[in-house]
Amino acid sequence: MDKNTITGLVIIALILVGYSYFMSPSKEELRAMQVRDSIARVEAQQQAKLEQERQKALELANAQEAGQSATAAVFLQDSLQPEVFTLENDKIKLHIDGKGGRISLVDLKDYRTHDSLPLVLWQEKTSEMFLSFYARNRQINTSELIFVPASSNKHLVANETTQELSLRAYVDSTRYLEFTYRLAPDTYMVDFSINACHLNDVIAANTNFLTLHWNMEMPQLEKSKDFENRYTGVYYNFTDGDVEHLSLTGKSSEELSTGVKWVAYKQQFFSSVLIAEKPFDNMSVSSDINTAAGFLKNASSEIALPYAGNSVEKYDMHFFFGPNSYPVLREYGKDIQLHELVDLGWKWLAWFNRYIVIPIFNFLENHVTTNYGLIILLLTLIIKLVLFPLTYKSYMSQAKMRVLKPQIDEINKKIPADRAMERQQAMMKLYKRAGVNPMGGCLPLLLQMPILIALFYFFPGAIELRQKSFLWATDLASYDSIATLPFSIPFYGNHVSLFCLLMTATNIIYMIMNQKNQPQNDQMKSMQFMMYLMPIMFLFIFNNYSSGLSYYYFIATLITILQTWIIRKFVDDKKLLQQIELAKSKPIKKSRFQQRLEEMQKMQEQRLREQQRRKK
Repeated sequence: MDKNTITGLVIIALILVGYSYFMSPSKEELRAMQVRDSIARVEAQQQAKLEQERQKALELANAQEAGQSATAAVFLQDSLQPEVFTLENDKIKLHIDGKGGRISLVDLKDYRTHDSLPLVLWQEKTSEMFLSFYARNRQINTSELIFVPASSNKHLVANETTQELSLRAYVDSTRYLEFTYRLAPDTYMVDFSINACHLNDVIAANTNFLTLHWNMEMPQLEKSKDFENRYTGVYYNFTDGDVEHLSLTGKSSEELSTGVKWVAYKQQFFSSVLIAEKPFDNMSVSSDINTAAGFLKNASSEIALPYAGNSVEKYDMHFFFGPNSYPVLREYGKDIQLHELVDLGWKWLAWFNRYIVIPIFNFLENHVTTNYGLIILLLTLIIKLVLFPLTYKSYMSQAKMRVLKPQIDEINKKIPADRAMERQQAMMKLYKRAGVNPMGGCLPLLLQMPILIALFYFFPGAIELRQKSFLWATDLASYDSIATLPFSIPFYGNHVSLFCLLMTATNIIYMIMNQKNQPQNDQMKSMQFMMYLMPIMFLFIFNNYSSGLSYYYFIATLITILQTWIIRKFVDDKKLLQQIELAKSKPIKKSRFQQRLEEMQKMQEQRLREQQRRKK
């Protein structure tokens, strides 16, 4: 290395050292650089976090497109495709959807809707049933899970024995949630069980219950939506109480904190009932009117199933899908009062339907005829024959009052109106001597009223009459229409029911006949308007009711008119008056009570006289 090279290197080194010394940042500049570096690191971390979130969102979107959700992330759902399974016997057909493992369709095979379509109680898009709980910090809704058959029944084949379908949503090979359905031959009952197997380390540790949700839009099945809605609602039965229901006319909800045997979504003629193997201890129910075409009410239930965190938790229940037939419901649930879903009226009236009307109706149906118009006719004849003694007694009492009217008028002339008590005593003395009870005409009619009211409840709810025709009526369980009006009359409707018109006409004729058989006075004349108004009111009330009910009232009144006409032919007013006069001539034995009553009346009269004297 020569001298010039060495000199050059020294000069370069000095330049570098000088540059480093003079160009190095100050302490303030170093601090600023550190701050900028820190900000850059934070921005880089945030950018990385945003990128991770975008990636997760993208993965979630992809999972949802594949039929999976955040809820399903706890369970094995990759590449699963839901299937629809069928359980079927002679009475019902069920579709069970692998998506959610729920019943998606219930078809009652022996029945049709009013427009001849299959009668489907549950529809896929308007009903849901799922379990909800928390697992691994996620809320699980089983409606979002895909259930697959257990290996033992992967290829389900309907046969003459009990069919069983077990569907599982797996966390892994040993941990799963299982829904099991069993359907026996020739039954409306379906066994349903929920089995949480080894999910105690999956379900949140602080979980005390799993919530079973049952929601349904109840479909219109009959011709008249408004009339069917009167009998549609949410019913339930407590372990220590009677069958109760939510309001049938509006929005309603209840918290049921005591044991509940079952909850039912009841319609006029059919019900879906969830029956507990062990009573439900905590549940809430609600219902509301559904104004959409083709639907009646929205119903929902939330049932708390107790969860103890065991390795295996099992809940056994039953579904009843079937008709509201008193014999059928009594067969399937006599011990749990399932038959009380059939509205037979108030308790003091229901016994007549339960022990008299239904047995007679079933006997006639099974042994005499299958024509339900004739069955109603025979039932009416039997009831009217049994009640004939009361009808005869009522007529005779009215006839006696009629022939005594001249004597009653004589008493009214002799005793002025200001001596009302004396006039009343004279009349009662006349009635006593003649052997006439002034209430004798009303009491037999009052005794018949509970029977009329009981049948008012029986016919609209009798599924035996549903879609059974007679004469011009195509459905005895609904209104019969002989004409459709181009407009709607308030409280009447837009159709004309002939049985309702006949019922009204016979009632007016009977009122006229009854008026002729009663003594005429000012009080009776003032009541005539109300008596003639009642049949007109019935015309508006019954126009939309069951034609079978209007037909029964028409036949019953017609028979009463015939009985009255026959009795009148055999009763002579002159002979009846002679019998009364003969009875008046006989001495009357007074009971101790009557003697005391007369003594009290005399004492009261004496006191009144003394008071009048003192005033003078």
